[in-house]
Amino acid sequence: MSLKILQFGTTGQLGLELLRQAPAHDVTVTALGRADADLADPAAAAEAVRRHRPGLVVIAAAHTAVDQAESERDLAFTVNAESPGAIAAAAAEVGAAVINVSTDYVFDGAGGAPYREDAATNPLNVYGASKLAGERAVAAANPRALSIRTSWVVSPHGKNFIKTMLRVAAAGNPLKVVDDQSGRPTSAADLAGFILAIAPRLAAAPAGDPAFGVVHFANSGEVTWRGFAQAIFAEALGESAPEVAPTTTAEYVTPARRPLRATMDLGRLEAVYGVRPRPWRDALREILAELKAAL
Repeated sequence: MSLKILQFGTTGQLGLELLRQAPAHDVTVTALGRADADLADPAAAAEAVRRHRPGLVVIAAAHTAVDQAESERDLAFTVNAESPGAIAAAAAEVGAAVINVSTDYVFDGAGGAPYREDAATNPLNVYGASKLAGERAVAAANPRALSIRTSWVVSPHGKNFIKTMLRVAAAGNPLKVVDDQSGRPTSAADLAGFILAIAPRLAAAPAGDPAFGVVHFANSGEVTWRGFAQAIFAEALGESAPEVAPTTTAEYVTPARRPLRATMDLGRLEAVYGVRPRPWRDALREILAELKAAL
């Protein structure tokens, strides 16, 4: 009998990739959008878990607008922390394990990168603080929970850095991109594949299994935002790639502060799950090929 997964989130990059890849796995996914279970209503989200009684819950929905969260603190904490905690508690009631997706923004990037899972956290913005609170709420509510921290998620879907850069380049405007923030780009497809691959193990594992806790997932390699933009243009546009001028975090002021180097260590990912992600450049080529094919 296939594993029953209850998925929160249907339109985001990860949610779409989970649904696209699910048929290749021995799982049955019920995906809930905002109209089905709004994470702004923790009680309703928890009730959805009790109603569906899955073997595994995947929380792929979140308040991810980093700058907007600065002026929507209460909503960000409700969606990213209170609701995941309520979902995890309801999952524990029905015997389900939980996967909660978190972020590298739980780190301040001030030193110590690449950060291991047990490194000290110190988020610089509301988004990071709300996601860290979510990790803690989920862990406190359900001993069979895994929080996956990821970073710089990109795909052919929705809004992301790759699509933004291509759109700006097509407009012909001068380009200036931050060159003093670095991290690991992550393919939403690769993250979804990892989640679906480990889903049966988590659903069957008892509390205390090393598969639970926190793990970092991103594609291998590290790059600055400017370096990422240059790679996008080189791959997509070749000799017609535009120049990308550097700027600094201090010059490019945003409502939310961002870490300069919150790069995550991926050692536990390989040690516990046997997974070594491919380089981000390989994932970038695949994403650009799909975007090109869709034209």
